[in-house]
Amino acid sequence: MQWCLLGNLLLLALPCWGFLPNFWSRVLTLAWDSRTHQYLTERAILNVTLETLRASGTQENQTRLGRGFWRAVGEVAKSNAAMDFLSSTRSDPVYHFDSEQVESAMVMLRQFWAHTLLSVRANEYPKARSSLGQLFHSLQDFYSHSNWVEMGQRFIYLHLLHPEEAAVPVAERDTPTCMECFSVTCRNNLHPGLTSRQQTPPLLTTGYFSASPPKPEGKCSHGGVLDGSRTMGARGGINKDSTSPLFSPHHYLHKEAASLAEEATAAVLRDLRDTVGTKSFLRLFSVKQVPALVFVLDTTGSMFEEITAARLRAHSIIQSRASGSERLGTFLLVPFHDPEVGPVYETEDPAQFMEYMENLMALGGGDEPEMCLSAIQLALTHSPPLSEIFVFTDASPKDAHLFDVVKALALDRQSKVTFLLTEDPKYTTKSRGRRRRRRKRGLSPDRFDLYSSLSAASGGMTIFTSNSDIHRVSSIVEDNTAADKVTLLHVESDEDSTSLHSFRVDSSVMDVTLHIAGVLRESVLTDPSGQTQSLLSPEGSLAVFEHFEGLYRIHLLPPIQPGQWSLRVKSDGRITFSVIADSSVDFLYYFATVTNETHPGLARVEGSPVAGSSAFLVLSVTGQNQDTSFSHVTLLGSEKESLKQVFLNTSSTASPTVEELVGWVESIPRVPFSIRLTGRDGRGNRLERVCAEMIHPTHVQIQVSSVPLLVPGHSTTVDFDILNHGPERLFSLTADDDCGYLHTRGPHRFPVGENEQLHSQVGLHTPAEARAGSTVTLTLTVHALNSADVNYAVVYLTVVPPDPDTSPPSCTAALLDSSCSSSCTNSTWSVSVAVSDRGRSGLAALQLHRGEGVVTRFNGPPPSNEQQREEGSLAEKHQVRLERSDPPMNISEWASSQPLWLTYTSSCCSSRAELLVWDSAGNMKRCRLTSGQQKRLSDGETDSNGAGPAGTTRGLLFIILLFVL
Repeated sequence: MQWCLLGNLLLLALPCWGFLPNFWSRVLTLAWDSRTHQYLTERAILNVTLETLRASGTQENQTRLGRGFWRAVGEVAKSNAAMDFLSSTRSDPVYHFDSEQVESAMVMLRQFWAHTLLSVRANEYPKARSSLGQLFHSLQDFYSHSNWVEMGQRFIYLHLLHPEEAAVPVAERDTPTCMECFSVTCRNNLHPGLTSRQQTPPLLTTGYFSASPPKPEGKCSHGGVLDGSRTMGARGGINKDSTSPLFSPHHYLHKEAASLAEEATAAVLRDLRDTVGTKSFLRLFSVKQVPALVFVLDTTGSMFEEITAARLRAHSIIQSRASGSERLGTFLLVPFHDPEVGPVYETEDPAQFMEYMENLMALGGGDEPEMCLSAIQLALTHSPPLSEIFVFTDASPKDAHLFDVVKALALDRQSKVTFLLTEDPKYTTKSRGRRRRRRKRGLSPDRFDLYSSLSAASGGMTIFTSNSDIHRVSSIVEDNTAADKVTLLHVESDEDSTSLHSFRVDSSVMDVTLHIAGVLRESVLTDPSGQTQSLLSPEGSLAVFEHFEGLYRIHLLPPIQPGQWSLRVKSDGRITFSVIADSSVDFLYYFATVTNETHPGLARVEGSPVAGSSAFLVLSVTGQNQDTSFSHVTLLGSEKESLKQVFLNTSSTASPTVEELVGWVESIPRVPFSIRLTGRDGRGNRLERVCAEMIHPTHVQIQVSSVPLLVPGHSTTVDFDILNHGPERLFSLTADDDCGYLHTRGPHRFPVGENEQLHSQVGLHTPAEARAGSTVTLTLTVHALNSADVNYAVVYLTVVPPDPDTSPPSCTAALLDSSCSSSCTNSTWSVSVAVSDRGRSGLAALQLHRGEGVVTRFNGPPPSNEQQREEGSLAEKHQVRLERSDPPMNISEWASSQPLWLTYTSSCCSSRAELLVWDSAGNMKRCRLTSGQQKRLSDGETDSNGAGPAGTTRGLLFIILLFVL
């Protein structure tokens, strides 16, 4: 009830435009059964993904799609919703199919498609998901904002993304489109010529919103109580954004519009899958993503043992994955020393990765320090989100100025950074063991503090070990990169203290492992029944204990008793605990605030949340079953003390296996904190999951207002605002990108008044040789001088060609023979197809996607059956044959001779087929063939010359319909 009242109060300040952005919009508009952009997007992605897995022979349970899949889906939904929140897009009618800007909106839509293809082909999946979300938003808005549904259309409008398809003309500016409507529900307020498919030609229109651009007299408004144009003639509106008559005058058509929007979204996903291939499509959405193996390796002369340990551990992981049902995943390595960093080596081929590892040599180097943070920056920008980066070094960072940038990247991508350091931080003067690095006297004992701070912030660990133990310590790599790992506890304790920590095991948990970094003086493990075991003794009934220098590894023995386990330890110095386990039940989260601009909904907070402010905490719980429930989250301080409890409410989502929960945080804590989710499993056991990373509240924000495209040989700017939520003070801004395109990096200093904001921008120049499709990662960090306040924004920019080819190939059907009879098994039909490239890229590939027949290529127009009988066997005429089970065929060598002539021949028992044709730019043409006209012609129709019944002569020519999606 409190949330309903809150929603009503918020309505006073919230206009509405487009399908509602996300689940919270239904609360704000009291439109409980409305389908939002988020719902349409999530549902389409889930359905097409499961459809793809089934087609590839995988019967996949939704609960096993993985946490990475739901994060990827969330990125698409986030980008979709952001179109309603970003200042550069929220009020522009082109992005929302408003104000009859249909032609411009279609151009924008096709650009989003081209950018998505570019990014997927370049393996830049995060940016591809961003472009895809933008495409989905505009595409879905078309069905809500136009009169397509009112025209009686029951199929999606193919011309939006396929310019060769039939187009519906848009009403001219001086053509009235709407009639007056004086009620909240507007029925029959469109002019008759815009509601009937019998109109010749039919006219398309979309509603005008507010006062920009001005609405001509007699045009339709978007409508709803917060649309300023609704009172201008013609009054009323036509939007179908929600089921609420207060916000949507055509609310009674909302479900029809939403169904078409979802169908159109799914059609784009199928086109994308067929264009880039099943493997790339599943990688785009991180389906069953196996954690990437990511190494950052110091390759100076002192690192022989560390490189050997990494090599052996990688081999062990590869063997383990190859022997199980897991996919092998991505392998990534970034070598570094001083001054060289990289290059990044990334592959999915384990043999190639091991070969590269074998060729690594520990050479050169010398005095401290090394370029470690630069290498970690490269690893973070090239590895998938939710990865763990393992850094092997014995040197402190020379590039300490990159700390804030690297920290921002780790938090933005929710990736952990773990350091395996073969050096004692107190060591300052002499060499030990086989170490050959020359040491300078007086090295600071805190020279590794930046590593410890980075691992603590990201949820990783910093382990100080020795050359002799580095291989055994690296077992943590194998533990942490297994699939379906969840965190039950992650905490750092103060130096020289006795501490007690607990974690809970539920019925979904298996294979529990504890890692403790530091030096223990005393350690006792207690199970839920009260049974204890000293972890410093070699044997026990609760766990297997291993001790290496700098790391303790404890593995609980089965059967693992559900309930609360506790660990009491006394340490010598600072110590870090991490408890991980196997379970499919995990969660993702973000903070959000209610937007007060043109769209009701929750806008994600980018960067760190503002201390002391109110916000919503949104969680997506993955892998749960119907018997699992969650009640609250606890915000935990640095020692895992409880700071605040946040009770949760449930939101309906597109999948029964992912529950979206939302809680109201009245005041964000002013100290660093982490999040623990609490609920019950199906057996009534308490269930807890923990996010390992620390959230650092702040009093300053960066809000990026524009994300431009990068064109080779041109310069551009990224605009942003600095918001100061504290007293007037001086700030320092630093910009950094991973490709060196920035004009200036800073730091730049400037004052910002109390509770004021400053608009600024940074400039980039894209070199002429930049590769189209590549992504440039721009990181902005802002500091309040003489204060701990710091925040960040990470922007992903795409390099696009200056004049991209967005025209798909074309295919045209010709007339051929048929011998179809009442008995289909002994008769065939065939059709010839002329394929051409309408753009500049040239034809690239061809595939028979559906159909049981055979595709044959000819040097010229194919002969008819009669000609074949007169001139010889068909087999003597063709050069290439293609069947449905064949992979896409490279046809680029024939592209110079256009058109490309093909014949499809099939048994009459299979009356439909589908050809896919690609050009070199990645544009795809879907050609559908059918013999559907044969029966109609043979049932008594005459030809245009009145020659008699069409079916009376065996082998008579008949028309084959060709449909293009």
